[in-house]
Amino acid sequence: MNLVELAKTIRRVRQQQGMTVEQLARKCGFSKGFISQVENFRQTPSVKALARISDALGLPVSELFNENGPANPPYLFGRLDDGEELMRDDGEKYGIRYFSLAHRQLGRQMDPFIIEYTPASPRDFMNHDSEEFFVLLEGRLIYYICDDSIKKELVTGDTIYLQANVPHRVELPEGCEKAKGLIIYAEPKGN
Repeated sequence: MNLVELAKTIRRVRQQQGMTVEQLARKCGFSKGFISQVENFRQTPSVKALARISDALGLPVSELFNENGPANPPYLFGRLDDGEELMRDDGEKYGIRYFSLAHRQLGRQMDPFIIEYTPASPRDFMNHDSEEFFVLLEGRLIYYICDDSIKKELVTGDTIYLQANVPHRVELPEGCEKAKGLIIYAEPKGN
């Protein structure tokens, strides 16, 4: 593998893990500009820097040089509390934190996340190109579908399945200071 391919591999792996340039930079202790320069082959990282980048990506350095790209094992063990925090959809602004549970599995067809909710400004309705399955693990949430007239208060153990592109939003009910859920996004059939 040449150095241009190495730069492309770093970018591809970062993107497959749903990580921004800023998140990778913060994880490995470099500036956002440095990571961007590495990914665009404007800067060649030292062996030490490459080791820090590969560690932040959860891969051995040797996997970045694999001519077929990083190995993708058919399984991945993990724990609910080992999720990698990712910034998504202005989540911080709305009191939502996302923790990816399968960020190291490249080329995945589904994205499982632990999501934590705290009091914040209500969010506008949003929809995704992917289907989603949600289970509330802790607390309570008010789940709105399509508009404010269709809502359900979820309690621990409740689930919801949404087809792609269904507008929805959530908020904490009065008196609830925290909620936690597991959400799985998956590409609909035919995509």
